[in-house]
Amino acid sequence: MNLNFFKQTRILDGGVGQELLLRGMVPNGSLWSANALVQKKYHSLLLDIHLDFINAGAEVIVTNTFTLRRKRLKDNNIEDKFEYLNTKAGEIANKAKKLSTNTLVAGGLPPQDNTYSVDSRDDKIIRKGFYDQAKFLNPFIDFFYFDVLCSFKEVKLAIEAIKSFNKPYLIGAHISEGTKLPSGENISKLIDKIEHKSLLGLVLSCVSPENYENNLDEIKSLGIPFGFKLNAFITTSNKNGDYMAAYKKSKGNPNEFLGQRKDLTPVKMFEFAKKFKDNGATILGGCCETRPAHIKAFAKLK
Repeated sequence: MNLNFFKQTRILDGGVGQELLLRGMVPNGSLWSANALVQKKYHSLLLDIHLDFINAGAEVIVTNTFTLRRKRLKDNNIEDKFEYLNTKAGEIANKAKKLSTNTLVAGGLPPQDNTYSVDSRDDKIIRKGFYDQAKFLNPFIDFFYFDVLCSFKEVKLAIEAIKSFNKPYLIGAHISEGTKLPSGENISKLIDKIEHKSLLGLVLSCVSPENYENNLDEIKSLGIPFGFKLNAFITTSNKNGDYMAAYKKSKGNPNEFLGQRKDLTPVKMFEFAKKFKDNGATILGGCCETRPAHIKAFAKLK
């Protein structure tokens, strides 16, 4: 794959997990989007959603693997399905690619512990988690996407984990609020602190449009292709580390405790996207609560 791919405007997909729920997938514990793979009756729905994002203008779709990390499967007593589920996610995304034209598949590698918080476990455990998912996704993808990582440590370990697959990667770093990662690190130091040989670019992932704007100058200073996967949650803050506790109390839908913004219509999101593109962003996409209609609006900026 050409490492200059994201030097021109590219459109990414939107929020598959929340789209699955909106279209009728029944929540199942804290499995969230993984339930579309656990239950075969939802496989065609997942394929349809990938295709709908492609038809809306997405040039890149991300595998539905955000909650297929070992820890989340173990919490739901289905760790034995790890290989099958990750492989199936790759197969379905690859099928969507084959049914379309000029589409790439990104292998989504999520945080290996809890969402929106730093993984402080031993390096070997984290690296192995990334590697194990990457191994099963590798046959079906064009590049890897580090999805919602919260520290330089996690980025470094993810890079090490995928090295043997000889594929490039896009970094999806997360900043819940302010201008620092949950680890307390400044995004502008990411290039200096880590050696990058196969880097495609960097996006802030699962962030509000307003907080992306707060970090725009920092991201521009990296001197690499950059952009966003914007969400429409009210908050993604995990200050007290109680994300999973809140999840367990909810009905299996993250917007039950993160909230859902009604103001971020496709028209409003387009306005944000245009502003960010005018300031140099070339990677335009959505995350949770962004639908094909939002991506169709972004695609007008091509």
